[in-house]
Amino acid sequence: MQRVTQMTVAALCGGLLMAASVPANAAVDAKLLEMLKANGSISQAQYAELQAELSKDQAAQAQQQQAIAAASSKASDLSAFEQKVAWAAKTQFKGDVRVRQETIKIDGQNNSQDKDRQRIRARLGAYTEINPQVSTGIRIATGGSNDARSTNQDLDGYFVKKDLWLDQGYIDYHPDAIKNLHIIGGKMNQPWVSMGDIIWDSDINPEGLAVTYSLPISKGFELFGSAGNYTLKDNIDGDGTQFKNDLRLNAGQLGVKFAPIDMLKFTAGGSVYQYQNDKDAAALSVNGNNTNRFRLLEGFAQMDINGLAVPLALYGQYVVNNATDSDEDTGWLTGVKTKVFGFNLDYNYRDTQRNAVVGAFTDSDFANGTTGSRGHKLKVGYDIDKNFAVGATYFLTKADFANTARRDADANTLQLDVEAKF
Repeated sequence: MQRVTQMTVAALCGGLLMAASVPANAAVDAKLLEMLKANGSISQAQYAELQAELSKDQAAQAQQQQAIAAASSKASDLSAFEQKVAWAAKTQFKGDVRVRQETIKIDGQNNSQDKDRQRIRARLGAYTEINPQVSTGIRIATGGSNDARSTNQDLDGYFVKKDLWLDQGYIDYHPDAIKNLHIIGGKMNQPWVSMGDIIWDSDINPEGLAVTYSLPISKGFELFGSAGNYTLKDNIDGDGTQFKNDLRLNAGQLGVKFAPIDMLKFTAGGSVYQYQNDKDAAALSVNGNNTNRFRLLEGFAQMDINGLAVPLALYGQYVVNNATDSDEDTGWLTGVKTKVFGFNLDYNYRDTQRNAVVGAFTDSDFANGTTGSRGHKLKVGYDIDKNFAVGATYFLTKADFANTARRDADANTLQLDVEAKF
């Protein structure tokens, strides 16, 4: 009998000790304990000891249940909060700060256009995935004026605060039903591919509506294209408020990327930039132009060569303005890029006739931002550390309109940069 009692007590104790890890019915445990006491299976001392253990386990269970309930409630609250701020988790902030020393020297100038100055550029953008099919971007940038071709700000003015401008603001709809299709509205990055900057300064962000699409055909072969309608001036001719009376740019591009072998990659394509109601746009006839009629036809190509001692890329751009009556309607550029001992090197030569491109949009640094120019551009960059680099760019050019009193004048520019990105 004594042995049975000991075994019963041991079994009960083992069951009670499991209560902390395995939920138990407290009413059943208490009833069992009372039955053991009533039939004399345990002594009063054993009963008191087991009763104390049972009370302790019940308190622990109650505390555990409260903790589980609190954690569940907190998780529910956190889930609701996360849903409200899900956009923040999918938002990227990107930006850069550049400090520049710039020297510009133009033949025949008496300090009217020659410069020896310090400049900064600061840009900050927030890019958010609203949902899997919609994203947005907003960017602010410095700038000494609202010039579309520059976000540089001169360091002068007795320490006055510097202006910030809205540099980008767009919505990008990319439906799941059509992969690689993007419908973009607002003030956006240039949606077209460029292999040079004789048509478009890299700082220009067009405004309007654009569609881009890429179609992989097979391994190493892809078609790409874009189309857009962009607003330059509302009601340019004064004849009405309809779109047909606005100064607009209609743009289209089609190109191909293919890699016949692993070490070679080609990109080639063509573009059309057609200006609507440009005959009334005096603002387009600047920086060397003496026409305001523009329909630019562009061809471009780049060949990337891998597997050599150093990477090598050869690129080129050709453009003709076939809307003007001027015979100075052609521009071209050819260049090479490589990387040697950690230095990024980019060299190109170009010749841009007077009315080949829109003077308001061409590269603002080459020949002091004028058409009717030709010459060399050499750019060298070196990464000191992650996202921190130094660089130098030299423009050795001849310009017909950088000096209004002198044709074929030397117009040389040296830029020394320190840039940090984040």
